[in-house]
Amino acid sequence: MGVRRLFRDASGASAAEFTLVLPLLILLLFGTIDVGRYAWSLSQAEKATQTGARWAVATNIVASGLGSYRWATTGLVPQGTTVPQASFPTVTCQSNGTTASCTCASSCAFGTAASNTDFNNLATRMAQIYPGLTASNIVVTYSWSGLGFAGDPNAPEVAPLTTVSLRNVNFTPFTSLIFGGQVALPNFAYTLPMEDGSGTSSN
Repeated sequence: MGVRRLFRDASGASAAEFTLVLPLLILLLFGTIDVGRYAWSLSQAEKATQTGARWAVATNIVASGLGSYRWATTGLVPQGTTVPQASFPTVTCQSNGTTASCTCASSCAFGTAASNTDFNNLATRMAQIYPGLTASNIVVTYSWSGLGFAGDPNAPEVAPLTTVSLRNVNFTPFTSLIFGGQVALPNFAYTLPMEDGSGTSSN
């Protein structure tokens, strides 16, 4: 009788079933939270990019040679005329995490000097919105817009379209504790025309 009663005893079945289902419930819970966190990270990254572009056009130009170069004084462009695109190739500035550098799409008279301080100030402002960003995640591009004129006494002689981009940004879900790995966020870019291009802070 004791053995038959033992086989018919189902008092622990609920506990056993709950033990089997619990890991799946926990995984579903954390997966749902991760979806929300991912959406929030997308929003943060986008806002950081927009703020970075605003900062870049209202503060010192990272390509420091570009901000101080005078086409009219050198005689390359007549006073009061627009600097032609041929004289202002696209300039791309980035950082390896410690040092900023700029490159020109073709030969540029103003050189490729980069301000590490101004690049890091930009990165610091963006990281206030999306913590975890580093300077190496950010690219600043200055491209010809046809705005500005040679000999402008109050501002840089060109008013380039300024694009701030985010790249190589990863999202770490809670479920990576189980499965490992990260999820790459898409690249973000935002463009504004240059404003005063000088100063060390922006609203």
